[in-house]
Amino acid sequence: MDESDGTRGKIIDGAGLSELGPVKRVVLKLSGESLAGEGGYGIDPASLDSTASGVLEAVETGAELAVVVGGGNIFRGSHVADELGIEGATADYMAMLGTVINAMALQAALEGRGIPTRVQSAIEIQEVAEPYIRRRAIRHLEKGRVVIFASGTGNPFFTTDTGAALRALEINADALLMAKNRVDGVYDKDPRRHPDAVHLPRLNYMDLLSNNLAVMDHTAATLCSGENLPIVVFDILKEGNLRHILQGERVGSLVWGAADGAGGG
Repeated sequence: MDESDGTRGKIIDGAGLSELGPVKRVVLKLSGESLAGEGGYGIDPASLDSTASGVLEAVETGAELAVVVGGGNIFRGSHVADELGIEGATADYMAMLGTVINAMALQAALEGRGIPTRVQSAIEIQEVAEPYIRRRAIRHLEKGRVVIFASGTGNPFFTTDTGAALRALEINADALLMAKNRVDGVYDKDPRRHPDAVHLPRLNYMDLLSNNLAVMDHTAATLCSGENLPIVVFDILKEGNLRHILQGERVGSLVWGAADGAGGG
């Protein structure tokens, strides 16, 4: 794709097809807030149900789906460590445990819909989750099971965004899907605060790293850039979006390729 004329956002496609095309194996990154609903805290039954329904749509396409879920609706370590007088590493471990709670809730919701699901935790909690083992995770996916990766990377000072990028690379995913709440892609500024925000349907990794766009943290973006892993940013709450992405349709914003506009492959 030639972006030398500066028209970022131009996509070579036809009939609504994405440049990325259909994808078989993906990692879906969910924020903890996506399970919290309007309250912003805890787990809202309606939001959990909506998320599970979206995952069911994806599974019905035949895709191999792994999920990384954040824990901000339970405990956000970086925000409260100073207030509680807790050192940063301890606060981050507490936040990791919050992701396990969310993973267990999502597993229950998915299995209630007949979707076989496994939770793998980067922190060993054998009573409620398998330990993260790369080859076992891949085998689960090959058997049609949804795998939920909990506890981020298992290390403090790394976000669940970075955990999602790392797991996507480890399991040889075709793309990383960054789910947002009521935001249908990447904008040059927050569209919820700025009515004149411009939607950017096509970007490269340098756009994320140099313009500080609120998509993911820099460590995660750098990981994806180094391995040329496509990123799709989309609204998880719009019915059918996840299914359309997997089927190769253009949804949200695609982040892929070097600064000269070259795609992956």
